[in-house]
Amino acid sequence: MTKQVYLKPNVVFEPLVDKWYAWSHLISPATAAMNIVGRHLTIIESYLDAPSIHAEAVLNPKMRGGPFMDFGGARLAEVATLKKESYEGQKNLIAFAKAVKDLDNLLLAEAKGYGLEELYQKVPEILKGYVELYYDRNNNPGFRFFESLLYESEFYNKSAQSLAIWLTDNDERPFCLSTPRLSEPNVLLLDIPFDHSCIDELAKMKKVPQTLEYIKALIGITASQENLFETFFTEMPPPVYEKYTGDKIRMRYFGHACILVETKDISILVDPLISYYGYNSDVQRFSDADLPDTIDYVLITHNHQDHILLETLLPLRHKIKNLIVPRTSSGKLEDPDLKLMFNHIGFQNVVAMDEMETVHFNDAVITGLPFIGEHSDMNILTKSCYLVKIGDFKLVFLADSRIVEPALYKHIHKLIGDVDVLFIGMECDGAPLTWLYGPLLTKKLPRDMDGSRRLAGSDCAKGMELVDIFHPKEIYVYAMGQEPWLEFISSIKYTDESNPIVQSDRLVRLCRYLGMVAERLYGEKELLYEK
Repeated sequence: MTKQVYLKPNVVFEPLVDKWYAWSHLISPATAAMNIVGRHLTIIESYLDAPSIHAEAVLNPKMRGGPFMDFGGARLAEVATLKKESYEGQKNLIAFAKAVKDLDNLLLAEAKGYGLEELYQKVPEILKGYVELYYDRNNNPGFRFFESLLYESEFYNKSAQSLAIWLTDNDERPFCLSTPRLSEPNVLLLDIPFDHSCIDELAKMKKVPQTLEYIKALIGITASQENLFETFFTEMPPPVYEKYTGDKIRMRYFGHACILVETKDISILVDPLISYYGYNSDVQRFSDADLPDTIDYVLITHNHQDHILLETLLPLRHKIKNLIVPRTSSGKLEDPDLKLMFNHIGFQNVVAMDEMETVHFNDAVITGLPFIGEHSDMNILTKSCYLVKIGDFKLVFLADSRIVEPALYKHIHKLIGDVDVLFIGMECDGAPLTWLYGPLLTKKLPRDMDGSRRLAGSDCAKGMELVDIFHPKEIYVYAMGQEPWLEFISSIKYTDESNPIVQSDRLVRLCRYLGMVAERLYGEKELLYEK
């Protein structure tokens, strides 16, 4: 009988687009085009022009998360090769990005409030049939994409997708969004698209053994890849997951904004971002070994890199029965449709939920709630908070909401009443608008304007407004990227004097003084509640 093996628990599934770390804006064709040109190629050109500046910048904590390659000023020939490959392999998207800029300029110059029908003749040729021109209520011109058609066109480049597989033995990883993945002796690069079933079969092997011959044939491992590929497997079985069978509600915190809510009947996972295990660490944490074999509902709150982590979601895909995302069909460049995105990378049963819409199952209800703030005042619709009600027990997940208008939450309170447990992020400084949305803008913003529009959550005062409205018995602040396994995607490293730490400490103290259970979470946490 052929020997069966398990995939090691510390194997990393690193998704790549054009050899850059993959996130949702690199999947949707329009945002992918703008990021490849406005972010990736810009960083490449900058590195080739001044590698020493990049080498110095990545060593400066104040520059962490900036547009600097982390190669120590070396590997110039490889970066130059990547530049050449990008210009050749992504020529359609490069042309698309130029056409978007040309269309922006056309509307600025010629759309003066009169009928737009004649301007369709001047739309760049490659965009014709993919855009609708319009005026907003202030008579400003704009356009929206027929995004579903873009996915069926030459602008959705699945061949640029790949997977880097490697073993990690610690939590330390450099910031990933500014540095491409070049060849490394311990990293196996697989040219497979994200919707390929072999990703599911490989991920299943963390729990269910299979033969090496089977998985090698399915993936198409070559003779030169075999030796490295076989190091990713072990004969040692994983820990056995013990399904929760009690009569209470079990809440487990996995780090950042990731919460697992379980009863004996259902499981709900919010904003999955799961650490690895199989190596020593100073921080206690739950890992994918602590996830159920089937996850009934995964809830996505918003379309930012630290809340849609494909590195976690792709290996979990085979477990997920229903994936709930915020609904949008705006067609706006800055607000891509998450349902379309997930469908095109192999996720089934994706449910797009509106504000105040509900999903009922057994004795539980999930309700989508409005989400304001943390999007730099951009007109982004793809964001949602969630109320999870099990029996009479209510948990509210407010993600990174910034309470810019308390009246909104007073209206919500009239509909849902007081809550038992409230979760919120308090990264109240936040990066400027251009850190995330810069490649999508029509023109460069003045520095002071950019700095005034931040990706910021609530501070203590705004958090206490929520407490005064919803009267939670318990309030938990997310760790805000402080767990060591988060730094590679968040780039955040706080001290005790950092404003988000000061503000969240203050909120915790105030809530405790008022008789509530309050805590800033970190690492892992398990709680049990009566229904």
